[in-house]
Amino acid sequence: MLYYKIDYAMSKSTIATHLPRRAEQNLRIVGEQIRLARLRRDLSIAQIAERASCSELTVMRVEKGTPTVAIGIYLRILFALGLDESILFLAKDDEMGRTLQDLDLKNRQRASKK
Repeated sequence: MLYYKIDYAMSKSTIATHLPRRAEQNLRIVGEQIRLARLRRDLSIAQIAERASCSELTVMRVEKGTPTVAIGIYLRILFALGLDESILFLAKDDEMGRTLQDLDLKNRQRASKK
């Protein structure tokens, strides 16, 4: 009989922090874009935190692209920057999904005329 050692010292949140490399890179890019948008508007982290009803630490984590920050926080920060409409462009152009859907479409067969 096999027994598996369970490491209880490992918290659940550490599992959530592991993303595929490309996803981590994209999240860092989004954070950098949010930081640049804040700087272009000449707003401090404290001002964005106040407008987004979150802590300054949370804003800094968003700007670093930390994967454990909730999507709702991102939306509140985007709203504070006046960029909340940009969230609508996520997954808008799904070329692969459309291609897969088109491949799965079945041609309708007509019954033969008798």
